[in-house]
This record gives sequence, C-alpha cells and structure tokens, in this order.
Amino acid sequence: MKHLILASSSPRRYELLSLTLLPFETYPSTLEEKMDPNLSPSQLVESLAEQKASDVLTYKPNDVILGADTIVVYGNKRLGKPQNEQEAAETLRMLSGQTHDVYTGVCIMDQEKKRLFSVKTSVAFYPLSEETIRWYISTGEPFDKAGSYGIQGSGSLLVEKIHGDYFSVVGLPLSKVARTLSDFGFSFTGSVIKTE
Repeated sequence: MKHLILASSSPRRYELLSLTLLPFETYPSTLEEKMDPNLSPSQLVESLAEQKASDVLTYKPNDVILGADTIVVYGNKRLGKPQNEQEAAETLRMLSGQTHDVYTGVCIMDQEKKRLFSVKTSVAFYPLSEETIRWYISTGEPFDKAGSYGIQGSGSLLVEKIHGDYFSVVGLPLSKVARTLSDFGFSFTGSVIKTE
C-alpha cells in the first residue's frame, strides 16, 4: 500500500490534512522554487505545487505526494510574507476595506499519474483603523503569512466576508483534496478503494 506524503512543513496544512483522518507523513520539499512571472496566479500556484511534489517524489518514489502553494493577490500585485513591521502595516493599509484574492494550487502525484488544480477565494476586509493595524501587528501573526494575515487566527477579526473555500485561504482546499485522493486509492469515508 502506498503512503500519503505531505510535501510541506506548514503546520496549517498538517492540521487540515489531519481532518481527513487519513494516515500520512510529512516530507518537506527543499527545492528552490522557480517563479515564472509570465504565469497567471492560478498557473503559478499550480506550478509551485507541482515543483514541490515532483521534488519529494524523487525521494519517495513508491508513494503518493501532495504538494501545495498559496499566494495572495491584490490588483496585479502578488503579496508575499512581510519582511518587517513597516511592510506588514503597508500591506494591511492596502487591503483595508478592499477585496483581494487568495489562490492555492495543489498537485497530487505518484509515478503513474498526476492531478493538478487550483482554487481561488475572494476575501473582503473591513476598513482597518491605524489602531487595529498596530494591534494586529503586535500579535506577531502577520510575519509568516502571505498577505500579512492569517484568517484562521486573530486575522479573522479583519475579515468581513469571503467568497469561496475558507480552507483554501488557510492553505489547503480540503474537500477537493480529499475527493482527488480517491483517484489514488485513499478514501476519507473509510471505505476500501482497491489499488493496482
């Protein structure tokens, strides 16, 4: 029986995948990712997820590998993790009272087949006062998050509404991942799926 391998060190993705109750291991990719500036956001996250999964498959050739990547986009600008408090504050001011998009790409693959997809979710922020921005930065939460916030933490207080998959914003579109894993012989419902 093949093992399921999560090609990520993200604690958020680990927690989400655990909700399927499927057994899995983590084996983070150490590949230096190549970002093609000509790709659309959805193509980019799929490419990055595929790079991670392909890298780990070279070390775990007999298993099923799950790679994922998430980016935050506002207008035509891709928002990464802030380098310092000033950058976090600038990002939060920019997103204040506005709607931005979060793209998560997923690649699930083994030696025989590959499934690649991405999910886009729109997130609307309330207007944020300077006091709110200072408070949120003081929590320390923005600094390891693309877009300078975490929707699953105190950053939830900044969000007015979302349109799409909440879990995709956290880092893994869980329902679609679980259903796609059935193509590889894994069933989150507990039924047995025969694999060749």
